[in-house]
Amino acid sequence: MWVPDGPLDLGLVLGPLRRGPGDPTFRTTPDGSVWRTGLTPAGPGTLRVLARGGEVRGEAWGPGAEWLLEQLPRLLGADDDPSAFVPRHRLLAHTAHRRPGLRLTRTGLVLESLIPSILEQKVTTLEAYRAWRLLVRKYGEPAPGPARMHVMPAPRTWALIPSWEWHRAGVDDKRASTILRAVRVAARLEEAAGMEPAAARARLEVVPGIGPWTSAETVQRSHGAPDAVTVGDLHLPGIVGFALGGDRDADDAVMLRLLEPYAGQRHRAARLVLLSGRVPDRRAPRMAPRRIERL
Repeated sequence: MWVPDGPLDLGLVLGPLRRGPGDPTFRTTPDGSVWRTGLTPAGPGTLRVLARGGEVRGEAWGPGAEWLLEQLPRLLGADDDPSAFVPRHRLLAHTAHRRPGLRLTRTGLVLESLIPSILEQKVTTLEAYRAWRLLVRKYGEPAPGPARMHVMPAPRTWALIPSWEWHRAGVDDKRASTILRAVRVAARLEEAAGMEPAAARARLEVVPGIGPWTSAETVQRSHGAPDAVTVGDLHLPGIVGFALGGDRDADDAVMLRLLEPYAGQRHRAARLVLLSGRVPDRRAPRMAPRRIERL
């Protein structure tokens, strides 16, 4: 059992860990529980979290159960300080007031956020979610406990996936090669969980194919990094630009300028923009997913 020191919304806190509605490592149930699996330093584990009456109850199974329970407060934002964010725009102030249960999760695990972030490079989310779902179900082991879920494959297993299976999952050679380079130095990358976010990002970006976009998306989850704003994204600059400056054509430079007043909390500010629902209307149909496995 754990009692947070303020409002806590499990969906908002843990939602960024879910990679699509069919994610084999993440599930919500009608009773409000959130289930997730993890490949911890102690081995695979399954965690169930339920918040009721100001208290949080965690249950875990498998060799990694004790590790997952020890990390539960951090996972739910115990290290996060929402009071450090001072809204300077009416939209952000209103959204922060409506979403008092928002805290930034910290998993303490790097690869479980890094690999799906690599899969999301320069493709639609539907393509990336499909690849993650297929590869985890085929190569990940069944999760311990009562839930019918899967644990992410171990680094060695990722390294042994045949080239044609990457192709069948819709993953091009560039993204597959980046994942293979990452898992070869998995131990060094996991060490980054104990570093400050900036140092962790620098270590991740040593691996060819991992740039600022991917490292930010990773440490937002592994470290709960409140200032790791995502640059290089296709949509985020326009969304932030439209919400904070009325500029739907904003680029990264404009977005960063608009987020300057929130230095140290720029990721939280961007997250609140996304939660506000103030996004520009589409100018064109949604990009259709590519199906390279049919080529």
